[in-house]
Amino acid sequence: LLAALPGCEGVQFLTQVHGCDLIAAGVSTEGVNGKPEADASSTTDRGIACAVTTADCLPVLFCDDAGERIAAAHAGWRGLAAGILLRTLRAFPDPQRVSAYLAPAIGPKAFEVGPEVREAFATAPEGCFRPGQGDRLFADLPGLARWQLRNAGIGSVFGGGQCTFSDPERFFSYRRDGRTGRQISLIWKTR
Repeated sequence: LLAALPGCEGVQFLTQVHGCDLIAAGVSTEGVNGKPEADASSTTDRGIACAVTTADCLPVLFCDDAGERIAAAHAGWRGLAAGILLRTLRAFPDPQRVSAYLAPAIGPKAFEVGPEVREAFATAPEGCFRPGQGDRLFADLPGLARWQLRNAGIGSVFGGGQCTFSDPERFFSYRRDGRTGRQISLIWKTR
């Protein structure tokens, strides 16, 4: 099915490890099952898709205003705290000329976390967290990503409003179902 995408000659899949490594898409590197261990890829090559797979984590797709460079990042809370989106944004010469799309991920009404997550984002706005039961909190993963990217000077951020957990008809969700499939989010240049 992916081979039928117009203008797409290959897909750079990753062995995602909830870290902050970025690779150049299409570059042959060692990894698990031929997929390099990283949580983001970027390219200026036409026809190579940067892809991430998720089932609640946040996929973020990047493109510069000229359409010269693209990137895809996998951002769970650990990767987000480690700086995966900021590292990916640094692959672009001017963050003010970059747009990002926050694809479907677990939403702020469903993403219950422990206090260690709030500690990892100590300087984040209060609005990115709301109280849960006991010491638990509900975290706004797309909101945290939007906050990080805006503080880094990104030009535009879109998306972030679709919750994988609360929409079983359209999305896989590990938190909802345990064993589950994965969504694939990809971006590629056709010219």
